[in-house]
Amino acid sequence: MSFIKYDQTCDFPIQNLPYGVFSTAENAQHRIGVAIGDQVLDLSVVGELFNGPHLSECRDVFDKPVLNDLMGLGPPVWKEARQTLQKILSADDPTLGDNAEVKTIQDLKAFVPQSQAVMHLPAKIGDYTDFTSSLHHSVNVGKMFREKGDELAPNWKHLPAGYHGRASSVVVSGTPIRRPYGQACFDDSGKPPTFGPCRLMDFELEMAFFVGPGNDLGEPIPVTKAQDHIFGMTLMNDWSVSNGFKEPGYPQSKWKNFAPEFLWEYIPLGPFLAKNLGTTIAPWVVTMEALASFAVPNVNQDVEPLPYLQHKDNFNFDINLAAAISADGTNGPVTICQTNFKDMYWSMKQQLAHHSVTGCNMRPGDLLASGTISGPTDDSLGSMLELCWKGTREVALGNGITRKFLEDNDEVILTGYCQGDGYRVGFGTCTGKVLPAINPMQ
Repeated sequence: MSFIKYDQTCDFPIQNLPYGVFSTAENAQHRIGVAIGDQVLDLSVVGELFNGPHLSECRDVFDKPVLNDLMGLGPPVWKEARQTLQKILSADDPTLGDNAEVKTIQDLKAFVPQSQAVMHLPAKIGDYTDFTSSLHHSVNVGKMFREKGDELAPNWKHLPAGYHGRASSVVVSGTPIRRPYGQACFDDSGKPPTFGPCRLMDFELEMAFFVGPGNDLGEPIPVTKAQDHIFGMTLMNDWSVSNGFKEPGYPQSKWKNFAPEFLWEYIPLGPFLAKNLGTTIAPWVVTMEALASFAVPNVNQDVEPLPYLQHKDNFNFDINLAAAISADGTNGPVTICQTNFKDMYWSMKQQLAHHSVTGCNMRPGDLLASGTISGPTDDSLGSMLELCWKGTREVALGNGITRKFLEDNDEVILTGYCQGDGYRVGFGTCTGKVLPAINPMQ
């Protein structure tokens, strides 16, 4: 237990201790903090307490405005940092605890109430990649738009497919996302495309992990060592837009209708403007050490992957996830999805091994995401595309309000936690509100 008081439903007990970057009204400097209860421990204030054999020579990483340097130091340093934090925050350690008995928590310079902390991106994200690793999600989309028996692409169970996203538009929770303009072609009659605000705006409930130590260009990361290159996880909403159209000239024997999540310009190179308008992540990064006790067996892969993707150690995690919507910013929030990360078909180790198999050089702070996380039931679908089943049904948001896709001023709230015995390891919240489009021609 910690001398900081919290209840059993708190996301940030001493068993968690996630990292984040924050500032305050009194001090605009971005600095590294750790969440404990409803407080943030300012590591720039207590950096001298990290005096173990690994950190004593590099504790200046806690004076940095981002986590990249700490991420790059590797598992022995991460473990030592966690042990130090748990010690100085424990109820029986006098380092900070005695002070807490004399003064209020608010008076301690080392602590800042989370309500007074302004959160920022936890790392400088050099590159961002999004995978599609949920079998349920991919099969659902295939059922909507492909013929029976052809729901999955031929390569889906052989490799974790992904696309390179836009790192510059990754934003921290609470940042509004504006509905974009774009081109659309609604039929295959040969008419020219139209230009306007997207008609169908969607959220995608995802999780992502930050890369720790990187690799040199040309030297792949083996799947058996990939865990040493994964620092921690965060919640993510990969906003997706569409204008709802058919792909001209695509054989209808293969597609019932071109997927509305894909824009006209996807052809032939894939995700572009539909995915660069914004990607929201939670401000807190939960370390893999904090998640270790929640590891569960990997999903059975009924098609054996090639040897470079095979690993026997459990690297899947029992993380309860939920999505809620506050309609028009006034009604709700109402939970519309409850799912779990443990259903992911491709593991993070496989994603990282596949990403780097070409020798692609990963760097500390790179962000790799899971893709939409959906479960096997109608209430465990991680996107509006699935929840409304391509616009054929409505999602109830209370007080008679329904949605098929997101409308202006709707706010999406993602949450996640691992349930322990009398405590939970939580990820905080990942929120974003949809703002009305701005006409770029005006």
